[in-house]
Amino acid sequence: MPKMKSIRGAAKRFKVGKNKIKRGSAFRSHILTKMSQKRKRNLRAPGYVDSTNVTAVKKMLCKA
Repeated sequence: MPKMKSIRGAAKRFKVGKNKIKRGSAFRSHILTKMSQKRKRNLRAPGYVDSTNVTAVKKMLCKA
């Protein structure tokens, strides 16, 4: 039987931690001049995958 391969797009977007799966924030790529400093600073904080999607993401990463 061949090896299980993770979905590469998911592997680049998610990092598996001890208890949670980290994800990046949206709206951080371009046109940041019109955004307030407070909003940009808050988008820097780590986001986590919602509990309803954890099993799907783990399956994509071959961690389940």
